[in-house]
Amino acid sequence: MAAAQIDYAQAGELKIGQVGIANLRVRTLDVAQLAQEMRERVQRAPKLFERAAVIVDFGGLAQTPDAAIARALLDALRGAGVIPVALAYGSSDNEKLAVELGLPLLSKFRAQYETPGGAPTEPPTAPAARRDHAAADAPPAKAAAAAPAPHGGQPGMIQTAPVRSGQQIYADNRDLTVLTSVGAGAEVLADGSVHIYGALRGRALAGAQGNEKARIFCREFHAELVAVAGHYKVLEEIPKELRGKAVQIWLENEQLNIAALD
Repeated sequence: MAAAQIDYAQAGELKIGQVGIANLRVRTLDVAQLAQEMRERVQRAPKLFERAAVIVDFGGLAQTPDAAIARALLDALRGAGVIPVALAYGSSDNEKLAVELGLPLLSKFRAQYETPGGAPTEPPTAPAARRDHAAADAPPAKAAAAAPAPHGGQPGMIQTAPVRSGQQIYADNRDLTVLTSVGAGAEVLADGSVHIYGALRGRALAGAQGNEKARIFCREFHAELVAVAGHYKVLEEIPKELRGKAVQIWLENEQLNIAALD
């Protein structure tokens, strides 16, 4: 009697990679205010934030909230139009809270910010984790070549083909140079600076691991969103006179600045 054949084909293929998820760092545990702020963000840029995945980060608080308050915040954020999907990795209390809430912890960079004794420190992905005061004092660069080098000194990554809608390009620990365009719905990220020699219609994020000296340069500016070290602006917040122009974006005194290139 012939043995029955077993089908080992997978019904679903799981891949782990970079994903563009917003991080909400809670600084004041005021549920109503946090919900209102998020509601306003969704109203200003619904294409970006409506039903967007959000990671809730309690690392900026002196004490981790209890489960009842955390659940109230999650419900309020859902009511504001976004979807909380995880907690940011932090203390052991935060880990217990995640278990109570039935949410995962975002621990992608866990090995980089744990001390040898196992006690967690502040994640490097938090916008305020690495504050370089020299960056705030530096004058705006005049050309893309003046952009600071990323951490580690690796050679930059060059993207020669257009980045199309739905694509994401990530330059790990280095600069990213896009020789053509970034389409609407596309996303480019770098731990260093981002240089775009064509039109930017999607999203560009520099300093993805907190490098506040990183900058963004583009030849034709129509971006859906730009961010440096977690500080962002959406198209609706950008002066109309800069749209379609060659611009640079940099961080100074924790404020994101956008200016036309000479």
